[in-house]
Amino acid sequence: MQIGVPAEILAGETRVAATPETVKKFASLGYKLVVQSGAGVKASYFDQAYAEAGATIAATAADTLKDADLVLKIAAPTAEEVPLFKKGAVVLATFAPHQNNNLEAYAAQGLTCVAMELIPRITRAQSSDILSSQANLAGYKAVLLAANEYSGMFPMMMTAAGTIKPARTVVMGVGVAGLQAIATAKRLGSVVEATDLRPVAKEQVESLGGKWLDVPMSDEEKAKALGTGGYAWQPSPEYIRDQAVIVDKAVSQASVVITTAQIPGRKAPVLVKAETVAKMKPGSVIVDMAAATGGNVEGTVADQIVTTANGVKIVGITNIPALVATEASALYARNMVNFLQPQHDKDTQSVKLKRDDEMVKPTLIVDGGAVLYVRK
Repeated sequence: MQIGVPAEILAGETRVAATPETVKKFASLGYKLVVQSGAGVKASYFDQAYAEAGATIAATAADTLKDADLVLKIAAPTAEEVPLFKKGAVVLATFAPHQNNNLEAYAAQGLTCVAMELIPRITRAQSSDILSSQANLAGYKAVLLAANEYSGMFPMMMTAAGTIKPARTVVMGVGVAGLQAIATAKRLGSVVEATDLRPVAKEQVESLGGKWLDVPMSDEEKAKALGTGGYAWQPSPEYIRDQAVIVDKAVSQASVVITTAQIPGRKAPVLVKAETVAKMKPGSVIVDMAAATGGNVEGTVADQIVTTANGVKIVGITNIPALVATEASALYARNMVNFLQPQHDKDTQSVKLKRDDEMVKPTLIVDGGAVLYVRK
C-alpha cells in the first residue's frame, strides 16, 4: 500500500502531516511512502531526512498523489487538488465538513475522507486527538504572541528605579488550550485569572496557580453543568447577567486576555463586548483564539491585529499551531500513526478501516463516493 504526503498549499499553513519519525514507522510496517519535495521544509523537516527514513521524494503533488492509496494531509483538499488524487484513495485531514463545499467533489472522485477533528473524546482515542495536541501548542503560543504585542512586562520586577507590577492575564475557556495558556502565563510571571462554564474547571485552574473567577450558581444550575460536563447546559438569564458583570470587571482590569471558546460546527460565542474592550488600558492585548470561527471578541478580524481607539490590540491569528510548525507537525503526525495502527492489516500490509469502530465511524464524512456527513 502506498502512502502519499503532499505539500500543503493553504496560505499560511506551515505544518506537514508526516515527519521522518512517522515515515520510518510506516515503512517498518511495510508501506511505501512518497513525500512531495519541500513538503516539510517550513516545519524544518528536509527531503534528505525523509529519504533517510525510507520515503521516495516526488517532484510534484501530482507525482505524490497519482498512485497513493492513502493520503495524509493537514488541510482538506481544495477543488483544484481533487483531480490529482487516485480514484478510491483514503484521505486523512482536517476537513471542517460543516463549512466545506467540496464534499460532493470528493465523492465524485470516489474518495474516502476521514475528518481527524471528529475523532470522539473517548479514552482510547486520546493519542489520536489532533484537536487536543494542536490546542495544547496553540495555548502556549497564544501567550507568547500576547507577550510580544504587550507594551509592558509579564513578571514583577524590582529595580533601583522602582517596582514593575506583574501583568494581569485573564483566560476565558479552560479546555486544553486554556489550561496551557494559564500555565504559560504563570511561568512568565503574570497574575492569572480564569473562567469557564464548567464548575469542575475551578480545581484545574487553581492547581496551576490561577484564580477562579467565580459566578454564583443555583443548585439546579450546578446539577445541569455537572450532568452535561459543562458543554451543553443552557445557563439561566440570571447566570448570564452575573457572568457578564464579572467578566466585564476582570477583563477591563486585565493587561492580557486569552479567549479560547469554540463550538464545533458553529460560530464562536461572543464573550467580550466592545464596551468592555473600551474600558481596558492602552497597550493591553487580547488574543482571540476563536478568530477562525467568528471570534470571541467584538472587533476581532481574522488574521489581523486590530488596534482599537483606546489602544488595545486584538490579535486574530486563525492558525496559531502553524507558528510552531516543527512540534505541531510532530504531534499531528503521531496522532495519524496512532489512529491508523489499529487499522493496519498485517497480512496485506495495508490499512483496512474498521468502519463500525466507535473511534472511526464518527470521522467518516465521505466513504467510497457517498457523502455521509449531514450538516445540522
